[in-house]
Order: sequence, then C-alpha cells, then structure tokens
Amino acid sequence: METYSLLRQFADSWMLLFLFLFFVGVIIWAFRPGSTKAYEDTANIPFRNADKPATESAAQSEAQK
Repeated sequence: METYSLLRQFADSWMLLFLFLFFVGVIIWAFRPGSTKAYEDTANIPFRNADKPATESAAQSEAQK
C-alpha cells in the first residue's frame, strides 16, 4: 500500500474520531462547573479601569494575580 493511501485511510477513520473526541472534550472543558468565574473575570479585563486609568500600585497588584 502506498503512503498516500495509508495516510488517507488513517485520516478518514481514526483521525476523524480523535478530532471529534478532542472537540467534545474542549466543549466540556469550557462549560465545566466552576469555570464561569474565571471566564467572567477574563471578559471584564477591558472594563476594569473604565472610569480612570489605574494607578501604578493597582496595576502591579492586578499583574500579580
């Protein structure tokens, strides 16, 4: 069997299954219980200092988190 045919058969069967399972795993990881707090915190980064620029000490404390 030539290399192309072997790789094509592998991609059509096992790799397709692997990539589907990886996709399902990423979806489960993203919607796992307890992850909402981390995602909300990350989503609000641009709005943390919407009223005024952060002071140097506040910026340093945020960087250490």
